[in-house]
Amino acid sequence: MKIDNGTGGSRETSTGGLGSRPGRSAVDERGRESINFFAELKRRNVYKVAVAYAVVAWLVIQAASIFLPAFDAPPWVMKIFIIVIVLGSPVALVLSWAFEITPEGIKRESEVPPNESIKRRTGRKIVGITFVLAVIATGLLVFNLFRTKPTTPPTTAAPITNKSVAVLAFANLSDDKGSEYFSDGISEELLTVLQKIPGLHVAARTSAFSFKGKNATAQEIGQKLGVAHLVEGSVRKAGDVVRIAARLTRTDTGEQLWSENFTSDLKDVFAVQTELAQTIVGQVSGQLTNDAANPAAKAAIQAEVRAAERGGTKNVEAHQHYLQGRFYSNRGSEKSAGEALVEYQRAVELDPSFALAWAGLAQTHVWYCGYSSAIGRAGFDDHLAHAREAAARALAIEPNLPEALLARSKIQLNFDFDWNGAAETVRSALALAPADPALVTAAGSLALARGDTTRAIELYRQAVALDPVNPGSRSWLAFNLAVTGRFAEARAEYPRVVELSPAAPWSHAGLGLAFIVKGKFEEAAVAAQDDAAEWARLVVVAMARWSQKRIPEADAALARLTEGFADTEAYLIAEVYAYRGDKDRAFEWLERARRQRDGSLGFMRCDPFLANLHEDPRWDVFLRKMGLADDQLKMSAR
Repeated sequence: MKIDNGTGGSRETSTGGLGSRPGRSAVDERGRESINFFAELKRRNVYKVAVAYAVVAWLVIQAASIFLPAFDAPPWVMKIFIIVIVLGSPVALVLSWAFEITPEGIKRESEVPPNESIKRRTGRKIVGITFVLAVIATGLLVFNLFRTKPTTPPTTAAPITNKSVAVLAFANLSDDKGSEYFSDGISEELLTVLQKIPGLHVAARTSAFSFKGKNATAQEIGQKLGVAHLVEGSVRKAGDVVRIAARLTRTDTGEQLWSENFTSDLKDVFAVQTELAQTIVGQVSGQLTNDAANPAAKAAIQAEVRAAERGGTKNVEAHQHYLQGRFYSNRGSEKSAGEALVEYQRAVELDPSFALAWAGLAQTHVWYCGYSSAIGRAGFDDHLAHAREAAARALAIEPNLPEALLARSKIQLNFDFDWNGAAETVRSALALAPADPALVTAAGSLALARGDTTRAIELYRQAVALDPVNPGSRSWLAFNLAVTGRFAEARAEYPRVVELSPAAPWSHAGLGLAFIVKGKFEEAAVAAQDDAAEWARLVVVAMARWSQKRIPEADAALARLTEGFADTEAYLIAEVYAYRGDKDRAFEWLERARRQRDGSLGFMRCDPFLANLHEDPRWDVFLRKMGLADDQLKMSAR
């Protein structure tokens, strides 16, 4: 309506209808309803339930963070746990609004007369319980923060000493990009020579070359490889002319300590390599003793380098074939192994006194015996015979050649089961090249054959520290940690194994075996599915499905393993039968593995999957046949 204001004008007001009071609006009504809603939330203890739920959730999460790792629960369990807690929060609030706790039990809030409600008393109880739980949760948080956590012995970090160096892959600046084998070979030969210098710590080839093509700083490389110095360089090959540029850098500051360019004919490259090695040893030694210019020190360095260069050649063409052989060997595939054989064979044909080429030939034949499933029984015997011959030729030329001793030790350990001979060969080789990770790994495998898992793990840790990006020694370390009950450590290692070499046998299936040892059978089968080696996948699936009572699947996996790999994987078939409790078939396949010279037999004393056989009288008989009985091992250790 309109009201005259006495000035000839008017103002408009809202009457609000019958019974309304002046000044009351729809906004006021909504405000009052909002106030009443929040008051009702308070009356129904919804606020208190929200706080209590948050405290209980905090307490449960703190407890879970302590207890879940103790049961080796995978990380996704904690994530699902937290998601469930978060989703439960609105459910708890809705229930606190709709229901009330009464002496007669839980009732809908609308069914409780106001004069019978005990919400105030319930609210006080909620506050008290919340306070107690908050104190407990705070205590768990403090415990979790300050408790002594289990420490894992370091496997990749080594103390950085000043007398340490890494030789990175030299860059190939040649117009012919196919000459990469030559630039890699020059740097790798330098690395090999430096590894044999007494008192000098040299990062292993696999680790040093992992930075090839990457823009890492000197500080980053030094920290990852545990070295104080870097050798970098480039090689340009044009016809018979070779230009090599090299420099020595401190890893902590990036300071360049020395650099030099060498230009020579291809036939003189050997002299350049010798000069380069002597200069680097002198420079690194000079940082410690300041006597690099001392004539006596120089003469000593020259003698050390000459000794380290034993087994080489002066034949330029043979040398290039050898470098190509090493280039292919480092790729680790069956195709590249075949290419390496051709190159090494050509090198020894050109120079029959080239001991390093004979050693490379021997190690490639050994690789076929240990890793190829395509060669069959006849192929295995042929490669083993050629490996023996090549190793013998190398040692006849140079008896103290670590590369040839390594090949011989692998033959003795994996195929001849000559534990005493292998131990002597490994000792001799380690005395000549104590920092060679392949030799340290061989020593670990020998300790494993003797049943000394503690010593084996110690040696595998050393090998990983010497060569952090080598998947082989890390895989051995991981599995043996698992079988000795250190599953958390083992599980931490396996992702690194997969990262380093996802296509290598046992990269994925190795974790599957570890899961079987732990009793996690579905996880085992899942982990093994990504393994590149069918026989490794089949072993894990056959055992995991057997334990899950999924017998048809277990039988199918075992049948496929037997059908496809009986000539090369008899030991693995024996493991499956032993795991199933079929002792007769297990011993039959162990005997077949012995006849087939299966290299896995060296692991049998520590193999958890053969545990069912230990109480059988045939176990001790077979150990004695293998030369692995306790008294035989004591005799061979003398």
